[in-house]
Amino acid sequence: MRKEDCYFLGKITRRHGLAGNVILKLDTDQPKLYNKLESIFVEINGLLVPFFIEKSSWSKLDALNLAFKGSSESMVDQVLGKSVYLPLATLPQLSGKQFYYHEIIGYNILDENDNDCGVIRSVNDQTAQNYFILGFEGREIVIPLIKDWILEVNREERFIKMQLPEGLMDVFLVPSKKDE
Repeated sequence: MRKEDCYFLGKITRRHGLAGNVILKLDTDQPKLYNKLESIFVEINGLLVPFFIEKSSWSKLDALNLAFKGSSESMVDQVLGKSVYLPLATLPQLSGKQFYYHEIIGYNILDENDNDCGVIRSVNDQTAQNYFILGFEGREIVIPLIKDWILEVNREERFIKMQLPEGLMDVFLVPSKKDE
């Protein structure tokens, strides 16, 4: 399995108990989708290694207690602190204005008048306010990811139409008096 064909699910944070169980901290806003995991891929030395799950239970709202099939102490040692992935094919299809962050990389952002605002290079979801990072005319543009601003997601033509506040693009494109 290649990493490009997978999405990040979370991290194995620690051991749980003495039976070789581990805690998988999920990085998702819908943890219940992962109720019945049969297997996961753990990144070890740059490779995705499959691990089959014998038993799982909820440790917290966003953390699973996992027991691997054929688990050993050395196996548990290898996975501690490692990133966990699942194949992209396991994600449910989204429609309408919903999207996964990984699927919209390369999409254009258009304003409500169909003006090009740039191409999505990445999505920052590591802060309280998630935001798109766009490339436009050699500059970096930052647009907050606010659901109410999204008017349309067109998967066929690869664009997201947004109602942007007046002057937002000018912050990045119009030189200030100080810059002159």
